[in-house]
Amino acid sequence: MELNTILLIGKPGSGKGTQASLLSESTGWPITVSGNLFRALIKGDDHVAMRMREEHEKGYLAPDWFATYLFQKSILPVPPESGIIFDGFGRKVPEAKTVIEVLNWLGRPFRAVHIKVSDEEIVSRLQKRSEVSGRADDHAIEKRLEEFRTYTEPSVEVFRDANALTEVDGEGSVEDIHARIRAELGLK
Repeated sequence: MELNTILLIGKPGSGKGTQASLLSESTGWPITVSGNLFRALIKGDDHVAMRMREEHEKGYLAPDWFATYLFQKSILPVPPESGIIFDGFGRKVPEAKTVIEVLNWLGRPFRAVHIKVSDEEIVSRLQKRSEVSGRADDHAIEKRLEEFRTYTEPSVEVFRDANALTEVDGEGSVEDIHARIRAELGLK
């Protein structure tokens, strides 16, 4: 069976969303973005929304159990022959382990693509994005980078240990990065 599940992992501002969109255009596969699911949730006015909003604005990642719930809710209805792209799932070790376990159980061939970008480039990108988008979490750049180093770097190793990791240089033009990802994944 050919690759039909791609997970994009990287620091905040590494270009996961941009690359997910380009991959979706070229493959026809839909994208499920963890950040969009969380941002939609925090717009509510119930107690869960308020708690998630408070943590999100401080730059914290969602709890493991909640992220894995959203992942499972997203992947289980997808037919085995259909492709899908995930942006931002598997960002903590327990999440990565669950993602791998679920995808293996479903028999879905997958790759986690780690888009590697320097901290200096990330700070520059997020400052620009904050000015344009006004995203509250982009104001907590240092906290988000700390969260990446603490939680996501170890999860990258989980994907590496499972022989499911592809690493790509995420600096340069959007087109060059996209070409690198497609080449590494063997996509036409």
